[in-house]
Amino acid sequence: MIVPAYNEEAVIRRTLTPLGQAAIDGFIELIVVCNGCTDNTADVARSILGVRVVELVQGSKPAALNAGDEAATLWPRLYLDADIQVSATAVLEVLDRLCQGDALAARPESAYDIDGASALVRCYYRARQRIPQRKLAMWGAGVYGLSEEGHQRFGVFPMITGDDLFVDTQFDADEKAVVATDPVVVTTPADTKSLLAILRRSHRGTAELSAGGHGQAAGMRDTGLDTAVAVVRTIRGPRSAIDTAVYFGMAVAKRWTGRQLQVWERDESSRRLAGPHD
Repeated sequence: MIVPAYNEEAVIRRTLTPLGQAAIDGFIELIVVCNGCTDNTADVARSILGVRVVELVQGSKPAALNAGDEAATLWPRLYLDADIQVSATAVLEVLDRLCQGDALAARPESAYDIDGASALVRCYYRARQRIPQRKLAMWGAGVYGLSEEGHQRFGVFPMITGDDLFVDTQFDADEKAVVATDPVVVTTPADTKSLLAILRRSHRGTAELSAGGHGQAAGMRDTGLDTAVAVVRTIRGPRSAIDTAVYFGMAVAKRWTGRQLQVWERDESSRRLAGPHD
């Protein structure tokens, strides 16, 4: 299990603690790759039994993923964002699913934690939760797994934003699986500013992927329209209509503001909410 981490001191303990015993017992390798950290992420990670820490000077998630692959010895592998909560049960069940051979990529089910989020953020994620395509994709959950054969599909992670979307485009639908197990918990941004930060980053990742021609990315130009149609079809009343309107509003805003900002962004609000030892 590979966990790239950049200045995640506030949340890394919450992420790793449920997984430490599985690593101690030899069921998984638990490798945290600190990349460009200027805080105490590495020290906090080392304090958890079962965790192996690799440190990179360069702040780069793709570089961290590749360094994790170099350090790991076991297959299949899970790749977990450092701010995502997942149980050891979910990890082991996804790994078991990948061992069966028919699925080359897999992840657990996911759920959004919207506690503490603003009304607009809640609307956005309610709409997003209802998108059928999202429930079958490898992106958006903060975790995905690959078998050795699946990883060989691309070899190394390219230096682009959006590794989960990249991975998703490498496989046909019948090569991917979403495992019915404990859902991973994705803590949403607390406010619209933070939400737009991650939406802009995601939008840049999609653009990079399309421009680079990676995997099946050439067919991605239609996904925006497909998603829009899918969201509209989920409307069942006034509340879901409002959610959908907010969803589209955020989609427009991320493109408009993204033209003004060309810097790397992430959501800091959910990390502040977590606290250092939550």
